[in-house]
Amino acid sequence: MALDYTKEVMKHFTHPKNLGEMKDADGIGKVGNITCLVPGQKIHSNHSLIEIEKLDVGDSVLNHEGNPDKVSSNHSREHNGKVIELKNSLGKIKLTPEHLILAIKTPKGQKFLRNKWRRTIVPSWYHAADLNKRDIVLYPIVRKAEDIETIDLNIPKLKWDFRSKSIPKKIPINGDFLRLAGYYLSEGHASLRITNVCLNFSFHIDQKDYANDIKSIAKELFNLDAVIRENIPHKTLVVYLHSAPLTRFFKDLFEKGAENKRIPEFMMILPSEKQKELIKGLWRGDGYVNLKRAGPRAGYVTISSTLIQQIKTLLLRQCIVPSMYEEAEQTIRGVKHRRSFRIHVGQRESLVKLCKILNIDYIPKSYPSIDSWFTNYNLYTPITGINKVDYIGKVHNLEVENSHSFTSEAFTLHNCGDIIMIFIKIGKRKSGEEFIKDIKFKTLGCAAAIATTSMMTVLAKGKTLSEAMKITNSDVIKGLGGLPKIKHHCSLLAEEGLGEALYHYLKSHKKQIPKSLEAKHKRAVLSQKAFHAKHDQSHKS
Repeated sequence: MALDYTKEVMKHFTHPKNLGEMKDADGIGKVGNITCLVPGQKIHSNHSLIEIEKLDVGDSVLNHEGNPDKVSSNHSREHNGKVIELKNSLGKIKLTPEHLILAIKTPKGQKFLRNKWRRTIVPSWYHAADLNKRDIVLYPIVRKAEDIETIDLNIPKLKWDFRSKSIPKKIPINGDFLRLAGYYLSEGHASLRITNVCLNFSFHIDQKDYANDIKSIAKELFNLDAVIRENIPHKTLVVYLHSAPLTRFFKDLFEKGAENKRIPEFMMILPSEKQKELIKGLWRGDGYVNLKRAGPRAGYVTISSTLIQQIKTLLLRQCIVPSMYEEAEQTIRGVKHRRSFRIHVGQRESLVKLCKILNIDYIPKSYPSIDSWFTNYNLYTPITGINKVDYIGKVHNLEVENSHSFTSEAFTLHNCGDIIMIFIKIGKRKSGEEFIKDIKFKTLGCAAAIATTSMMTVLAKGKTLSEAMKITNSDVIKGLGGLPKIKHHCSLLAEEGLGEALYHYLKSHKKQIPKSLEAKHKRAVLSQKAFHAKHDQSHKS
């Protein structure tokens, strides 16, 4: 159920008053709260996912704008209370209830069941506890794109290697090479036995056109003659490329072993148009397209957790909506299957785009059912599941240098809770009485945090210091025409922020601090501690 905000709240949220930073401020007040993630939550870092507790200062993370940003610190603390697990088609996240997530709330009413109206809603940061099923979360598409024409093959030929033919020192990064890379990541193996150093690619016997494609690429790029061998009883065929330098190059570039395979970083940031051939090679190996089932869809499966997330990134850059799944290790008909990771593509427009990349004719017969869409380098996709559970143990949070945001496997997160900064400039009237000549604010928070701070600045501007000290959160709520009870804490933060700015001014200018303001300062400090005590009781308590 969406929060019922008044028109005045929405006005101050969409068009806040006195927004900005004041470089020559006489007083600055900063208040807020810290929120965290349960260990094991995976964060988008360097085109792969890394558990939050393993990230360190200087590591790169993907911010809410789809750009890399640096971690400045990694905090951990104890938590004893509720955590919220949210799910969508990309994955899930477990975090404390006040953690901020980039999303849009779906208002009541039938018309907001249609995307035409959903797309008119302004995205904002919402507390995890405020979100419900059908609310839409934003997930960034990687923006960085850098083309390269060639790559050095700097693997020397070993002195006892008398069999390998000489191959070019530079390899062109073109469609053929990227398609070959896709084949290798899906179906390739680097054999490093001394008696048999080679690359081999395994296919079903009906996939001779893929085998011939590899043979053609090998001749064109490396002047190598590929060998194709069929195994009729097992209905397989294998393509062999006998070249020790090329085999070692592929092993170093893509890692060895199916569970360790990954796409190198330079390929992850190639222009999206160029990446289509990489996707084509990948899909021809471990992917499938089934257009005959009741709900047509495509899929991909791998045992590499890194590779599946990288393919997700590739698809998002093509504006294709992926659905992510994980299957546990299991035994079927006596055959042991390792843990695997799957991608499904079923949304009509996404399947059309993928089929076009794969050169598959697909003319959909059904009307589109679209619950996700792309706008401004973001995927908009609905929350599909919410679960609240008790948790006792460590939780973690990151400080991110510039954007103050980072991306998990499925959600875009603020690196803090509501943070309010209020800047004041003090003037003097002819009577000598000091007043708030100017006031500005910065808020990293939800819609209510922005609106309440905006209203606070409106109420405080032009007031004498004694008058400003008397402004309370009740005045803010009244000025906004009301506020949902669950958001009253935002108005308290606004009150505390102004109080801290006044306290900072008087203390820094060595002026007398009224007892009421001293008490308000102490309450602000205690309220921050109380907030953490409420949500983060240690094991000893």
